[in-house]
Amino acid sequence: MATLSHDLAIEILRGLSVKDLLRFQCVSKLWCSSINDSHFIKLHLSDSLKTITNHSLILRKSGYDFVSVNVYDSPKTTQRLNHPLGEQKKLHKILGSCNGLLALIDDDNRIFLWNPSTRKSQVLPSTEIDFSSASSFFPRSTYYGFGYDPISDDYKLVRMVQLHGNNKGYLHSEAKVYSLRSNCWRRIKDFCFYLILHRKFGILANNALHWMVFKTPQSWKQNLVGFDLGTEEFRFLELPDLCLDKLFCYDIKAMGGYNCLTATFRDSNDVVAEVWIMKEYGVKESWVKLISWNQPHLLSCFPSVVVVPLAFSKNGDKVLFSSDVHTFVWYDLGSKKVEKVGIRDVPIIHDVDLYVQSLVPLNSNALMINNEMPPQG
Repeated sequence: MATLSHDLAIEILRGLSVKDLLRFQCVSKLWCSSINDSHFIKLHLSDSLKTITNHSLILRKSGYDFVSVNVYDSPKTTQRLNHPLGEQKKLHKILGSCNGLLALIDDDNRIFLWNPSTRKSQVLPSTEIDFSSASSFFPRSTYYGFGYDPISDDYKLVRMVQLHGNNKGYLHSEAKVYSLRSNCWRRIKDFCFYLILHRKFGILANNALHWMVFKTPQSWKQNLVGFDLGTEEFRFLELPDLCLDKLFCYDIKAMGGYNCLTATFRDSNDVVAEVWIMKEYGVKESWVKLISWNQPHLLSCFPSVVVVPLAFSKNGDKVLFSSDVHTFVWYDLGSKKVEKVGIRDVPIIHDVDLYVQSLVPLNSNALMINNEMPPQG
């Protein structure tokens, strides 16, 4: 009987799901070694990103549990994910999603990384905030961001902390970066802007993390700041010219690898959602209005409901939206028609993130959850 050459076998394996690849590790020692090879892992991830395969939404429900759903396939059903902390009931928030890894924080401010596809997770070492004990009584803002730096081939998590004094005075600011490769934190140059909310999570696009901030404590205008994961430098990026007096809210997202600005406002008898895309990174003139969507059906909910763009369809002619009312729709860019996405057993959602299933490993020398791998059942 003819046998496959190793090169042909690798080409076939590149097109399989992570679930199948984990099963095929048992075929032979050669296949196991090949599937766990760093070069193959990068090839498989690159193929998934280019062809928009192995993509899913991850939904956090009830604060504790996570489910995934592939909105590109039919039928669309949810799948419960094995929790990285087993049966421990701790509230979690998703800090960021990148290349199949999720950064999570629990209600004890413990941060860990998790690959839902391989079911592996690790606790990040804790790091103190470098300020005097007298300052610890003041309120603070803490901003996070998680992403991948292709220059150093490293996954990094950024934490910015700012203490607030009286009369909008700011007592202390610091920024630290965690490196998965070295499994440690280090302090970087302080930032020269002001954080807005108690906690905010950065948006990853163009190998940089992004947040909305203030340039001065007295400013009413939000500004977009980016953090380059390679150079580890902050820079401001200009936003498109918007009619700010009409805006209810606007925020930055990432979609299709681009920075994406969402603006929602009331205009006469409509609720209008606009979506802008930055086609050329860092160039103000490259902002293009992709969508202007009138939504009169949201008037009864406005201003509590905000729609959020999540992803392009595989051929790029539709945009997937979610809303605070726990619904998903495809918006057709050509016909401007809206199609509701029917998902069976969809939970009441607290967080929604797009992630790609991957074999990306964690730091084998780092502390795993409970000093052991999470349960596989």
